[in-house]
Amino acid sequence: MEKIFAWLDRRLIPVMTRLSEQRHLRAVRDGIIATIPLIIVGSFFLIIAFPPVPALAAAVKPYTAQILMPFRLTMGLMALYAAHSIGYHLARSYKLDGVAGGVLALAAFLLTSLPVDIEGKGLALPMENLGGGGMFVAILMAIVAVEILRFAKEKKLTIRMPEGVPDSVARSFEALIPAGVIIPLVWAVRHLAGFDIQHAVTQLFAPLVTAGNTLAGVLAPILLISLLWSAGIHGDSVVGTVARPMWLVLLDQNIAAAAAGQPIPNIAPEPFFQWFVFIGGSGATLGLVCLMALSQSPYLRGVGRAAFLPGVCNINEPVIFGAPVMLNPLLFVPFVAGPALMGVITWFAMHLGLVTKPYILVPWTLPAPIGAYLATGGDWRAIVLAAVNILIATVLYYPFLKAYERKLLKEQEDTP
Repeated sequence: MEKIFAWLDRRLIPVMTRLSEQRHLRAVRDGIIATIPLIIVGSFFLIIAFPPVPALAAAVKPYTAQILMPFRLTMGLMALYAAHSIGYHLARSYKLDGVAGGVLALAAFLLTSLPVDIEGKGLALPMENLGGGGMFVAILMAIVAVEILRFAKEKKLTIRMPEGVPDSVARSFEALIPAGVIIPLVWAVRHLAGFDIQHAVTQLFAPLVTAGNTLAGVLAPILLISLLWSAGIHGDSVVGTVARPMWLVLLDQNIAAAAAGQPIPNIAPEPFFQWFVFIGGSGATLGLVCLMALSQSPYLRGVGRAAFLPGVCNINEPVIFGAPVMLNPLLFVPFVAGPALMGVITWFAMHLGLVTKPYILVPWTLPAPIGAYLATGGDWRAIVLAAVNILIATVLYYPFLKAYERKLLKEQEDTP
């Protein structure tokens, strides 16, 4: 086991640490996280529009279009909000004006779409590329816009206003020359040359999105997150930085299918991991916390009882650092193997149609069975699956925790 931790410390952790600290990936992570409140609230309107109770569904059916409007203007514009937020955070990381970075990123992203002429009503901007489907383009345009802004600032290609001019006005003029480069550039590529940036980028990342929905694509982030946490690195932050854009694309496709009354296509958007794999937090530690709360070791019992309520709300730092789980050879195997096994079981359950695929993003602090029920649009079988997974994790942790418990009790007896 020591060799495994040594290998992680020598090979995996340095790479993943550098990845998590990479400026652009960090801006993407922070920018997308900033959109989550809108996504969560917007997603709940899907449940209201399509309630799991047939009688309620029939009652609200005449009002479905009105009920879905908040969803369409939140989740349906996800990439639009993300472009601004990513541009803002990336600009701030360079100590540039965040507002200018966000606005330029937003303008660049909007210019990748072609307005359509609706007879008698003027021009309209199609929404199909403004939601999750346009997320990769939003990321690309935000990076391009802010890098041009940074280059102009470094080369002093900005308009400087005299002293006494309000800061807000001065900052807006500093962005004038970068805007004069970004807007014509994207306009020339998309509108004059006719190069469809949205289609090209979507096709480029399509294999990655497809692979993320396979069993191997599910197991890869599960194992990476668990291995990193075992070595003391915040696995969710590192892996989520890269995987979350892909998960949001899968979620957007599921939501669009649900809103259109079509079968849910994707198994593995982010709620798959949240409600069926990492129950209680990374490593599926809710079962471990329950066992610790009943432990014969006073130390483990104290940590378990203190960590129980946070664990129910999927916050497991108290048990990871308190037990501790990280760098603990006796708990390494169930911490890594448990979530992987739960991922396999859940993937096949959804692949075979035994449980509805998740398409609602609900607050991550809800207890797992409730979150699973809501994420699947009210499928009672999701509650059963979440409960089975909790039981599996608990059974896996039991012999290893008992071995750790015996070790602590022996050390207590040997202490004078």
